[in-house]
Amino acid sequence: MTDKTTIRFAERMSQLPPYLFGMINKMKMERRWNGEDVIDLGMGNPVDPAPETVIEKLCDVAQDPKTHRYPVAGGMRNLRREIGLYYQRNYQVDLDSESEVICTIGSKEGISHLCLALVGPGDTVLVAAPAFPIHVYAAVIAGASVIRVPIASEDEFVARITTMCESLTPGPRLLMLNYPHNPTGTLASRDFFAQIVDLAKRYKFMVVNDFAYARITFDGYTAPSFLEVPGAIDVGVEFGSFSKSYNMAGWRVGYCVGNPKIIEGLGRIKGYYDYGIFSPIQIAGIVAMRDCEEDIAAQAQLYQSRRDVMCEGLERMGWPVGKPKAGMFVWVKIPEPWCRMGSLKFAVEMMERANVAVTPGAGFGEEGDGYLRLALVENENRIRQGLKQMRRVLSEMEP
Repeated sequence: MTDKTTIRFAERMSQLPPYLFGMINKMKMERRWNGEDVIDLGMGNPVDPAPETVIEKLCDVAQDPKTHRYPVAGGMRNLRREIGLYYQRNYQVDLDSESEVICTIGSKEGISHLCLALVGPGDTVLVAAPAFPIHVYAAVIAGASVIRVPIASEDEFVARITTMCESLTPGPRLLMLNYPHNPTGTLASRDFFAQIVDLAKRYKFMVVNDFAYARITFDGYTAPSFLEVPGAIDVGVEFGSFSKSYNMAGWRVGYCVGNPKIIEGLGRIKGYYDYGIFSPIQIAGIVAMRDCEEDIAAQAQLYQSRRDVMCEGLERMGWPVGKPKAGMFVWVKIPEPWCRMGSLKFAVEMMERANVAVTPGAGFGEEGDGYLRLALVENENRIRQGLKQMRRVLSEMEP
């Protein structure tokens, strides 16, 4: 029998609530293991393949035993150079690939380790909310206090940040942004980023923008980079990922670009925590950035078509929904009378009675309760079938 006085978690563990995404995913997998056909509208886990040229390069390079050794923790020089060229090509941002670019094991790892470098006990982090959990809990694990700032219009959000800066003593140390926003799909303009840069310089806080959905955009919309704004590199960094644009989610490769001092801090932390990314994956990443622009466009068009099917299906069900212009999700309010049961209970009911996995908005904080985040990873026919199954269950369900 385990001695409860011997096995004790650190105090920080008491600040981590159950990870709802993990719970929903576990329920989904258990049902699939039991032979159930669960339609997955929950997790943003791409089912489409990575570009063929990227897969071929991975397989080819992995045959060389020299690539099986420990890589450089901060990323191969050629991959960092390619990331710099990507930013110059797409955003007209010139980066020094030696000091202003670092590779990460996905943006989630990078954000987590960066918070260990930038914040600690006594510091305050402002986070746009509802929030993807790591944006909050990376700071919490690092020992910082978190204040959630509700997503609003750009002017209102800037006003709220200003109020926080003027009322807190000491002032906030870090502002965590995520545009295009997950889960709500909210967009940011260059003018908004410019206002944030002005505030950061005036009140001496740093800025992180999670830009994971940079290239998954619809209807002709192009998402701006935070670093496009003059002076942004003086106050912050931006994270990017290969997961969504290139369907390389399980490959675990991303990057952080921007302020060289912040990049240096992340590099120092990573030097203690990891040995970097498997070299063949990094080389495949070079091919993705260099040769796969058409694949990005095709994938975005695929998501746009699925978005249209999802939104049109929800509208036929009588659910009010707006078409997002970016991301791989639809954020939708659960209509009455079912909204009153809460998003978590609603999601469980959909899993158990409709065999459809959805993500409860409560997983992104209390601001998200009453909403669902519906992923666009299944094909159009599966999305239609999933909505049909949900509609059938709702017609039978007592709210």
